[in-house]
Amino acid sequence: MAFENPEQETIRHILKTKKRIAVVGLSDKPNRTSYQVSKYMKDNGYEIIPVNPTIEESMGMKAYPSLKDVEGPIDIVNVFRRSEELPKVAEEAKEVNPDVFWAQLGIQNEQAAEILSSTDTTVIMDRCIKVEHASM
Repeated sequence: MAFENPEQETIRHILKTKKRIAVVGLSDKPNRTSYQVSKYMKDNGYEIIPVNPTIEESMGMKAYPSLKDVEGPIDIVNVFRRSEELPKVAEEAKEVNPDVFWAQLGIQNEQAAEILSSTDTTVIMDRCIKVEHASM
């Protein structure tokens, strides 16, 4: 069965209630989409946790090498990685049990959705969290 995103009402509810976002692939370069989207979300009251093993920090916040290194619960795992890397990220996300696994616009992988299908994690793919937030 083909993957389908949740209803728009569910996405709005997520964005109103889930405020702690671990951003996998967050860059430390202000011209990158991951940085711009994360800065927008931070400026709108969300806690951003950079997850990227190749940087020390982003936007003045400590970067973690993996989701497993993040302390405390994660509401949303927001992924800025290529589609073919989603299954690996989904496996790691499964270990930390986030409420939401969100792959950004243009990023989708059926296998990643299947990996998370046995969990309570809501999966959203091929949607921009910034665009969805701005449309509320």
